[in-house]
Amino acid sequence: MTSTEATLPAFDRSAMLERLATETFDVLVVGGGITGAGVALDAASRGLRTALVERNDFASGTSSKSSKMVHGGLRYLQQHDFRLVYEALHERQRLLENAPHLVSPLPFFIPLFGRGGTVDRGVARAYSTALWLYDLTGGIRIGERHKKISKEEALRHFPTMRTEHLVAGFLYLDARADDARLTLAIARSAAIDFGAAVANYVEVRSLLRDSHGKVVGASASTSLPWERNGGAEGDTRNRGIHDGGAEEQVEIRSRVVVNATGVWADELRALDEPEHPRSLRPAKGVHVSVPASKLPADFAAVVPVRSDRRSIFVVPWPDGGDVYIGTTDTDWDGSLDDPDCTAEDVDYLLGAANAVVTSPLSREDVTGAWAGLRPLLARSSGGGSPNARTADLSRRHTVRVSESGMVTVTGGKLTTYRRMAEDAVDAAVSVLGPHVPPGAGRSLTRRLALRGASDLLLLADLREPGAGGVYGIDDACFASLVARHGTETPDLLAIAAGRPELLTPLVEGLPHLRVEAIWAARQEMAVTLDDILSRRTRALLRRAGAAASTATDPSTSALLAGEWKRSAASIEEEGRAFAVEAAASLARAGLEMSRP
Repeated sequence: MTSTEATLPAFDRSAMLERLATETFDVLVVGGGITGAGVALDAASRGLRTALVERNDFASGTSSKSSKMVHGGLRYLQQHDFRLVYEALHERQRLLENAPHLVSPLPFFIPLFGRGGTVDRGVARAYSTALWLYDLTGGIRIGERHKKISKEEALRHFPTMRTEHLVAGFLYLDARADDARLTLAIARSAAIDFGAAVANYVEVRSLLRDSHGKVVGASASTSLPWERNGGAEGDTRNRGIHDGGAEEQVEIRSRVVVNATGVWADELRALDEPEHPRSLRPAKGVHVSVPASKLPADFAAVVPVRSDRRSIFVVPWPDGGDVYIGTTDTDWDGSLDDPDCTAEDVDYLLGAANAVVTSPLSREDVTGAWAGLRPLLARSSGGGSPNARTADLSRRHTVRVSESGMVTVTGGKLTTYRRMAEDAVDAAVSVLGPHVPPGAGRSLTRRLALRGASDLLLLADLREPGAGGVYGIDDACFASLVARHGTETPDLLAIAAGRPELLTPLVEGLPHLRVEAIWAARQEMAVTLDDILSRRTRALLRRAGAAASTATDPSTSALLAGEWKRSAASIEEEGRAFAVEAAASLARAGLEMSRP
């Protein structure tokens, strides 16, 4: 377990910007969410000279604000979309094999309610049929088929569930993932392992064209959030670069551009096409976090919402300290950059959970909340009704090539990102034509291990009980580290050699260490406190008050000043702005931020 951190290829933003300005690429990917990162990895691993730019931080949009599930989707069976479920379950298995540190199996419980100790036979039969179809479609690949469990067994895992009408339930296996860290691992794999030029905080402003009108690159600005307006911006989360501040411009030359910007796809297409397209119908999904002491559960539960024929999930965070509840599914016609969680959203989720538990939750129990937008296609491939609920819209994806040669990939879901990326790169290869290098016609990502999973024997050793003892770290904290960093954990911890203070908690109450902040700055292209506290760790989503305390702690700015070559005072200012925005975001949801 010796360190190789000093010899790792640099995931360095300055070096990447230099490459963007001086090289000509085969493929330029715009968008650093899960799909864009997947496109970059697929293209780079085929031998295509690849670049990726993201206007904010990697996964700062939908890809850090999902339900964090890697699944086929039982409800898609109810919509008779068997092909989507089959495809998603195939991709679930690939992720379990290619990123086993970030993606793990998770039991899901479907409660069966009834009266007089019996459940409605039609309801039980419907669930049983759906779960058998799920197993047959590919769900059983995870190693276990669904089963029926008793009320007593269910209560051992979910002790506060109401018992007066609970009769039994079904248990099946699916999977979960840290969506933001999965996105980051894919982007780092593309850059470190296959030479892609990858950079965050690079915003495309216009497209470059040749004399025939073909898109051959993009002009972009490269300023960082804390550089805008000469200092900390005030709100560094999920904002574009639009106002003031010194900006540097870069022209990125590429033979084909892939638009993988998610809910912003129509915005980029508007730079390419004569009329602004309206191909997407964003749907807002909200989640809230509560302490596990308020809602104990060691498996996920599917909770029916009788008022609107939907279901929500109750899901434990991997280390068990917190539980999150979600999601809503509503139309969104506001700013794509700012899909706020509202008081109504919180009430909906808490109300749904309270309908099935004996210890009611209140707004005071909520410690974190997040809202994201799903990039749903406005109409399904079958021409679905424009008046359909967003919950009923297809989660399929589509790839199109414009007359100028720009490839756009839209729709889809977290689980199927790899297939979306493969289809998008296939389209890009067709645009490249004679410029395609030998062998680039076939995707290699189906069996491509991501960063942190390249040595499965080492990963198994790191998962052994007591493996953290050599570093003086207890089993629970070490297991959490390995679940985020996989086989790079020894390299990360080598930074703390002789510096025991780096092995102390970064955020109170959460299993993140101060050394992870340094690793994030050196090896994960984190350039703001929000990058670290929202996405490299998930502290803001889980415990906003604790994250704000870390952001405003002078020891945090002192820790990062040297890494970022910034003054501690400027980082402290950024930290205060982070805390103000975190409190304001909760306030807009009718919530107060509790400090640890």
